[in-house]
Amino acid sequence: MSTSPTTSHVTTHVLDTGSGKPAAGVAVTLDMLDGERWARIAAGATDDDGRVKALGPERLDSGTYRLGFDTGAYYAAAGTETFFPEVTLTFAVSEAQPHYHVPLLLSPFAYSTYRGS
Repeated sequence: MSTSPTTSHVTTHVLDTGSGKPAAGVAVTLDMLDGERWARIAAGATDDDGRVKALGPERLDSGTYRLGFDTGAYYAAAGTETFFPEVTLTFAVSEAQPHYHVPLLLSPFAYSTYRGS
């Protein structure tokens, strides 16, 4: 019996805009703000297409969350200097939204993000 993989409530992908290719192998963490401290929910890494589809549960409670990207290790493996050894993206989750996609567009000396679909 085969099981189909599920998609988590929060997904991400990383595009290396310097090379124009997906950033494979970037370590990613998902944390939730619990009172005044952050609690780790899940960890993973981008696949060959630069995506993490199974990062955490299928449903998250409303609240504040953050994605952490280990960009320093990614660029070190490529032998490239980077100004941002890590990127942290903090965002709000509402139970009314069925899915959150939070992409990261990355280069050695800049990054940007947006609310994806």
